[in-house]
Amino acid sequence: MSNDKLAQLSEAGVSIWLDDLSRERLNTGNLAGLIRDKHVVGVTTNPTIFANAMSKGEAYDEQTKELAARGADVEATIRELTTTDVRNAADLFRDVYTATNGVDGRVSIEVDPRLAKDSDKTVAEAQDLWKTVDRPNVLIKIPATEEGLPAITKTLAEGISVNVTLIFSVERYRAVIEAYFAGLEQAKANGHDLKGIHSVASFFVSRVDTEIDKRLDAIGTDEAKALRGEAAIANARLAYAAFEELFASDRWKALAEAGANAQRPLWASTGVKDPQYSDTRYVDQLVVKDTVNTMPEKTLDAAADHADVTGDTVTGKGADAQAVFDKLSAAGIDITDVFLTLENEGVEKFEKSWTELLETVTGQLEKAKD
Repeated sequence: MSNDKLAQLSEAGVSIWLDDLSRERLNTGNLAGLIRDKHVVGVTTNPTIFANAMSKGEAYDEQTKELAARGADVEATIRELTTTDVRNAADLFRDVYTATNGVDGRVSIEVDPRLAKDSDKTVAEAQDLWKTVDRPNVLIKIPATEEGLPAITKTLAEGISVNVTLIFSVERYRAVIEAYFAGLEQAKANGHDLKGIHSVASFFVSRVDTEIDKRLDAIGTDEAKALRGEAAIANARLAYAAFEELFASDRWKALAEAGANAQRPLWASTGVKDPQYSDTRYVDQLVVKDTVNTMPEKTLDAAADHADVTGDTVTGKGADAQAVFDKLSAAGIDITDVFLTLENEGVEKFEKSWTELLETVTGQLEKAKD
């Protein structure tokens, strides 16, 4: 086995995606370098990533000036700036996309997070983003809220590839897979070639430990404290068990025979928040085939340096993972409330980032007019 930790991860069936994108990464060749040297085969974005990118440096100034001169408003400007980055990144990944038959080489862009509770507007926005980016290797991100589930089905039914985001619970994840199956069935009925439709299901990891550890600390018993750091990995392992179960069903087999691609689990939020934990734990402990791990660059660098890749660390661990949740419940953790809190916070964080993005770009447009 080579000493290249990221190569080992790739060989174990984990696709490495970068959880970041910016004009600077594209212009400086940084992203091209990560593709070449760090086995990066995809990129995910979200409103927070774009808000951070556009608040720093001058990489967006020239295009912003052009848009200001054309009289573009702030919403149109954000759409132009973000879709330009995604289009250029998609072009950069085109060779990966071709080499993997469309499985990787993917770039994700999120619908306006303010639409998370509106199914019809989410579908309309997804269709508009798909047409605007106009690249076969883009994924449109739709949150897995209750209102998002029918939007996921309707968007897939139009032949559009989807990254389902903000999944926290296994129960919601099962509903996401059902929405995926329904979308493919409708797409087939609508005459779309299922081979061309791809999807990932972004299952959030570190935030689960952050929320549950906080509640365990508040309980304060020795039994509670002993469970710190156990929940997120157990939750993800239970999700993978659900993936294996549902993608072995007769319903899925019928779709696969029609050319459908499996919707891979994607481990999101894999940056470690608690310094007490290893900075690669959400990489090392979630190694299993047919998955994606999207990492912030700090985690990517840590994994390249000292990830402990020992083969499959997920398959067959469902019973142990369930035991963790049984103990959490016994310790007084309201699991249902945890996941509801995390989903609401996730939507709110992206809405806040979108507001920050609006404020940043509004200021840049005003500056460009001076």
